[in-house]
Amino acid sequence: MKTNNQLLVLTHLSQLLDLVTLVGGFIVPLILWLINRDKVYQMDEHGKAIINFRISMILYVLLCIPLVLFFGLGLLGFLVIGALYFILPILNAIKASNGEEPNYPFSLTII
Repeated sequence: MKTNNQLLVLTHLSQLLDLVTLVGGFIVPLILWLINRDKVYQMDEHGKAIINFRISMILYVLLCIPLVLFFGLGLLGFLVIGALYFILPILNAIKASNGEEPNYPFSLTII
């Protein structure tokens, strides 16, 4: 296995493709992880963290939809999720460039 921190950074930042496309932020990291998980050191760990984060955020968005009816709590949830969608990939890309472990808080361990 070889170390490729730049690919790890790219994998984290590729989540921001959701700002341009609606599903690219899930598909591109998934493909990068599946192709490189056995070739690049720490790619499996980072890829699983990203996919778990993405699935968790989708579940949280689905949970916020009915909460919109209850005093607008869902709208607050959408704001928080939107901020997490933008900030956490950038922070974890910085961590990946320094060789640190990824950390996505509020992420469910699914994979």
